[in-house]
Amino acid sequence: MRRGEISLAGLLALFSIYLMWKATELPIGYIRGQGPGGGFWPFWLSAVMLLSCIAIAINWWRGTSPASQSDEPLMDDFGWRTIFLVGGGVVAFVALISVVSMYGAIALFLLYYLRFLGRHSWWLTLLIAIGLPIVLFFFFEGAMMISMPQGMPFTQPFFDVMYDILY
Repeated sequence: MRRGEISLAGLLALFSIYLMWKATELPIGYIRGQGPGGGFWPFWLSAVMLLSCIAIAINWWRGTSPASQSDEPLMDDFGWRTIFLVGGGVVAFVALISVVSMYGAIALFLLYYLRFLGRHSWWLTLLIAIGLPIVLFFFFEGAMMISMPQGMPFTQPFFDVMYDILY
């Protein structure tokens, strides 16, 4: 646990520094009359994440966190199994976006996660797995005017109906 805590804090600190560096390609300050620049939120959220990593490293060095005092392994068999099941679901989700659209991939991921990993009822699973992608469609396509990937041609009838409702 001890090595895992400092390793993850270091990895996240490096990632924070990279994100801060990339964010500076856009303005990171406040632009008068326009609001925050394009890099404002990525830069400052990454800076907060870096400060959090530094705080974790200080607690690790002082030995004040439970993980920094533990000699137990980072993960047991249940932890590795969970990483495999959840990580595999996320990989499948990303792979399905270009096939069944962003919204279809979200629905399938929620179905897998809620019913098979979470063991929730079919009623709740279907309600969330169908309802949330529809809400996200109206939020992104209607309110934000951001088009998400629509997948293969067989998904077009869904989008035709949804756009008819939207416009």
